[in-house]
Amino acid sequence: MANGWAQDSAVQGQIDDTVADAVLAARSRIPSGEAAKYCDLCGEDIPEARRNALPGVRTCVACQSKRDAATSRGVSTGAAARIASCAEFIAGVSDLWRGCET
Repeated sequence: MANGWAQDSAVQGQIDDTVADAVLAARSRIPSGEAAKYCDLCGEDIPEARRNALPGVRTCVACQSKRDAATSRGVSTGAAARIASCAEFIAGVSDLWRGCET
């Protein structure tokens, strides 16, 4: 089926290129190299089993789950990390404030 002035194979070529680009983008997000011993976001230990299973892993399961959930809602991973950091900061300030009241 031709689309306007495009040749029949042109549409399939665009589809193939789009899929190839998506695969390359997904592969670029897969961590590689040496895994971190501590989570880059919260500082908690990353279990050895997780580090062995996912070479290059940089986050604990809890933080990665938060990032995945935020990404699926359309929030960038950087924004998700900042939101998590802000929430931890606010919780810490609240704890300090409660300590000053007594």
